Amino acid sequence: MTKEDFLGGKVLLIDKPMGWSSFQAVNSLKWAIRKKFQLKKIKIGHAGTLDPLATGLLLICTGKATKTINLLQGQEKEYTGTITLGATTPSYDLETEVDQSYPIEHINEEMIQKATLQFIGDIEQIPPVFSALKKDGKRLYEYAREGKTVEIKKRIVSITKFEITRIALPEVDFKVSCSKGTYIRSLAYDFGKALASGAHLSTLRRTKIGDYNVNKAISPEEFGKLLEIDG
Repeated sequence: MTKEDFLGGKVLLIDKPMGWSSFQAVNSLKWAIRKKFQLKKIKIGHAGTLDPLATGLLLICTGKATKTINLLQGQEKEYTGTITLGATTPSYDLETEVDQSYPIEHINEEMIQKATLQFIGDIEQIPPVFSALKKDGKRLYEYAREGKTVEIKKRIVSITKFEITRIALPEVDFKVSCSKGTYIRSLAYDFGKALASGAHLSTLRRTKIGDYNVNKAISPEEFGKLLEIDG
C-alpha cells in the first residue's frame, strides 16, 4: 500500500489487544503511517469504541475513508464473551472490584436459556456509570470516579441474537448480535438480575461489524511490521 492509498482512504481491520484503548490503537497506526511516508499529518479515526478490557475488531479509517465512519458505526455488531454470575461490580466488568455477591445455587441451564429470550428485540437499557457518555459536558466515568451519582437516561437498543455457547457456573459464555449503542456490560448486569442474582462481564471480544470479520484483522504491531517491510 502506498502513501496515496492511505490518503485516498482505507478501512483497516485491526484486532485490538487487551489493555489497549481504541485511541491508543488509532495513534499506533497513525504514527506508523506518518513515519513510513514522512507525512506531517493524516486523517485517521475508528468506527466504534472498544473498552480497554475488550479485544477484537476495530475498524480504523484513513484519509477520505474517515467520511464513512458514521455509516460503519451504524452497522450491526457481533460479540462473544463471558458473563460471571453471582457478583456485581460498579463498572459492570473487571475494571472495578466486586462490590456485592449473590446466590447462584438456584440457577440451572433451563433458566439461563430462558432468560436470554427477554433480551431479544428492542429493549430498554441503562448505560454503565463507568462509560464515556457525556452528561452536562462531562464523561460519566468522571462522575463515577468522583463518587457522584448522576441520573442516566434509558436508551432503546436492538438485540437480534443472544446465544449461550457454554455454561460452567458461575461462568456463562455467549454470542450476541446487536445494534449501535448497545452496552454488553449492561446486558451482563441485567442478565444477572433476570436470574434473581447478580452478574458482571468478565471477557468480551468483538467479532464482526457489518460484513467485516475479526478473522481478517491484524494487530497494531503486525500492521507496523508489514508497513516497515513493503509499505
